[in-house]
Amino acid sequence: MRLLACLLLCFPLVSLAAGGGAHLDRANIVPDDRQSLQRGARLFANYCLSCHSASYMRYNRLSESLGLTEAQIVENLMPAGGKIGSVMKVAMSAEDAREWFGTVPPDLSVISRSRGVDWLYTYLRSFYVDESRAMGVNNVVFPDVGMPNVLWDLQGTQKAIYAKHDGDHGEVLEGLEITEPGQLTPREFDRAIRDLVNFLAFMGEPAKQERISLGIKVLLFLFFFLLVAYFLKKEYWKDVH
Repeated sequence: MRLLACLLLCFPLVSLAAGGGAHLDRANIVPDDRQSLQRGARLFANYCLSCHSASYMRYNRLSESLGLTEAQIVENLMPAGGKIGSVMKVAMSAEDAREWFGTVPPDLSVISRSRGVDWLYTYLRSFYVDESRAMGVNNVVFPDVGMPNVLWDLQGTQKAIYAKHDGDHGEVLEGLEITEPGQLTPREFDRAIRDLVNFLAFMGEPAKQERISLGIKVLLFLFFFLLVAYFLKKEYWKDVH
């Protein structure tokens, strides 16, 4: 059932404005927060990796960048029998995915770069019950999405709140309301999704923080060298002027 529940997991949620238009909530991720990345990696392995691969990310890269030991990765993130140097792929073949789901769930290696972290953060929090859909749910950000809410046990279930408007608009979706609580409070669930999105962003650009750190060091060196060059120039030309 987890495999079925995992179909097409990873696109965002939305907060609704009073006029019925949707806007994206700010993810406010902290890319250098290793604890957040570690929690996000565990959520990804437990809820996403059954259906979605991350074929550009190797497990041993998590040891280097997230501060995890190989034993922690093997115990908490890898499938049984996996190798630490392998990429994060699902066991399900593309042929089986097409037969069971009608499509191949997308690879999530660079989903944060194509969709954006705010989109992902909003999408993953905006599923609501819709009995007219085959999966029994719909999504505010991605209407008629073809995936279930795989995080429902953490979030609980939500229903759509509609309001009637004059004119041709009819009923307009104004918000979502929890009808059955999950394992986490809304605040805890928001933090969990923020951690997951943080990890998805890390996978999209795993060397980003290293580049930023190196760039800062280069700029500091150039500034220091500018001062040295300026005082050398003054010392060299002082007798001429």
